[in-house]
Parts: sequence; structure tokens; C-alpha cells
Amino acid sequence: MRLATGDNAREHHAVTESLARRGWRVFPTVILEAEWVLRSRYGFAPAQFADFVDWMQTCGRVAFTDADSIRAAVAHHRAGMDFADALHIAQAGSEPFLTLDKTLRRKAEKLGLRAEVVASR
Repeated sequence: MRLATGDNAREHHAVTESLARRGWRVFPTVILEAEWVLRSRYGFAPAQFADFVDWMQTCGRVAFTDADSIRAAVAHHRAGMDFADALHIAQAGSEPFLTLDKTLRRKAEKLGLRAEVVASR
């Protein structure tokens, strides 16, 4: 988070120095947690978070594992979907994402994504 916010000068310096010395490999779960913290604690809007992830992808020092899923989730988040939901759907690949959330299914359909509501009794 310090890389995105710079709100603690000492820690921001430490992470920028680390990134300058060696590249980072970043997992989808780290991006998921980063979005949650940046949104809930720092008030990041979807576009701000998406811009930060885009910067990480293009800085040449960060390699995402499952980069395709992260890119897709960021794009859908930028288009208005909750990031966690977007990441889950992206990681489902060609399979439909199963959910009990009818609102999520409707949002997914609007974006051309596959989400199916599990029927409840």
C-alpha cells in the first residue's frame, strides 16, 4: 500500500528501493488485499486503483502471476464491478462463476461475463 499512497515516507522509500533493486512477483491474492485496503482505508475509487495496477503492470519491475485474470478483473472493476467479484469471475476462466448473488449475476451479464445463480429452495 505504501507504494500506492506514499503516506509514510520511510516505508515508501523502503518499498521503492526494494523495487529498484529487484523485480517483484505479485499474486492475485495480494492484489485483492491491496484493493480492499486502498478502498476501505484510503478511499481509492475504482479508477484510482485500476490506474495503480496499470502502473505496476507497465513499470517493468512487477510480474503478476495469473496476469490475464488480474488485467480482466481490473478492467471489469473499472467498469463498475466489485473487484473481488471481478477477480473471482476472471479466475473462473471459461467456466461460469457460481453464486447466490442475483445482483452479481446481473452486473456480470451487463459486462458480458458468465455468472450463474445457484438455485435456492
